[in-house]
Amino acid sequence: MLIAAVVLLFLTGVAHSYLGERYILMRLFRRDNLPKVLGSTDFTTGTLRFVWHLLTVVWWGIAILILQASGEALQTRTVLQAFSVVALVSGLFPLYFTRGRHLSWVVFFAVAALLWAAAT
Repeated sequence: MLIAAVVLLFLTGVAHSYLGERYILMRLFRRDNLPKVLGSTDFTTGTLRFVWHLLTVVWWGIAILILQASGEALQTRTVLQAFSVVALVSGLFPLYFTRGRHLSWVVFFAVAALLWAAAT
């Protein structure tokens, strides 16, 4: 039962990212009336793109914890490490998609480091 939930979360993440990119984000970004933040629409599109895909990362992090729980009792260390990795990947998205101009990456990296340190 738990493995089925993991598979569904993983596939939902894949579908969400792929279909959202193809049918929502790409069509939205073709519009000529997107807000110009920091002088251009690049920041706007990058922010929308990384926020869209963050949901997939979170679902996959939850799936990893469910997978771990399916084999044994979850340990606090495992939960903290899993969310540390989720925070790290979450920080890479704004760093890449907005070229670091969206400063959430700083917070995500700090959270990742603090959670990892607490887990060890």
